[in-house]
Amino acid sequence: MPKSKPKILIVEDDDFLRKMYATGLGNHGFETISASDGEEALEALNDGKPDLCLLDLVMPKVDGYEVLSAMKDDDDLKDIPVVVLSGLGQEEDINTALQQGAEDYFIKTEHTVKGVAEKLKKILAKK
Repeated sequence: MPKSKPKILIVEDDDFLRKMYATGLGNHGFETISASDGEEALEALNDGKPDLCLLDLVMPKVDGYEVLSAMKDDDDLKDIPVVVLSGLGQEEDINTALQQGAEDYFIKTEHTVKGVAEKLKKILAKK
């Protein structure tokens, strides 16, 4: 029986970026599900556990920090690795996300979809 593809929850409020990452990660061997804000992300997390969450920080309704905090406080979700993919590149933003339990932090403008896919595979291999 073939091994199933790792499932990635992409949480991104920008439609273009969300679709670009969904398509790109799909082309690199991942199954993807998407959420356009933090509220949708929390619903998607409760509907089915992804193997990893790719999380933007600045979003409407519920921001990424709140999603990360809710995940780490939930016994069913706390072990899902979270990788922040944000436009925020200040050291304070990076440190806050990592201190709250993010596995890694990528600045959107500094990573290609292929680069993100390769890093996600490495993180999942450690699981």
